[in-house]
Amino acid sequence: MAGDTSKIIPNIEEHESWKTFREYLTAQGLRVTQQRLAIFQAAYFSSDHYTAEDLLDEARKLDESVSRATVYRTLPILTESGLVKEVDIGKDYKFYMSNQGATTFKAQVINVDTDKIIEIDAPFMEWYGKAVAEKLNMEVVSQRLQIEAREVPSSQ
Repeated sequence: MAGDTSKIIPNIEEHESWKTFREYLTAQGLRVTQQRLAIFQAAYFSSDHYTAEDLLDEARKLDESVSRATVYRTLPILTESGLVKEVDIGKDYKFYMSNQGATTFKAQVINVDTDKIIEIDAPFMEWYGKAVAEKLNMEVVSQRLQIEAREVPSSQ
């Protein structure tokens, strides 16, 4: 995982995203725990895509008592809350990334040799999805554009 999540975020209690997650937990009848706080911080403040195992490693840097089971139980809660999004690239595991209010539609380019995911702006896709849905008298619920590619060897 990229980004420095090895330190606890100062004033996390005042951060709007933490308030949102805390309220979501409460509304679902779930407890707000130190382990969930560590998982939230590692997940939400990461600047790159990550797997559940990556998240476990980062969360344990914040709270060594975080268990694998708690990470796997918390990830669906984070995605349902809208604070984290799940990225499926057709593997037997998922990637995740923080959903910090991106305003432009993003396309995902997946390097098939490394599984690295690169997100690029693709505002035309939002327009295209809306245009197609309107033509069919429908409403867009979700859409995604994934491109699988590999680096081209440089000719020397």
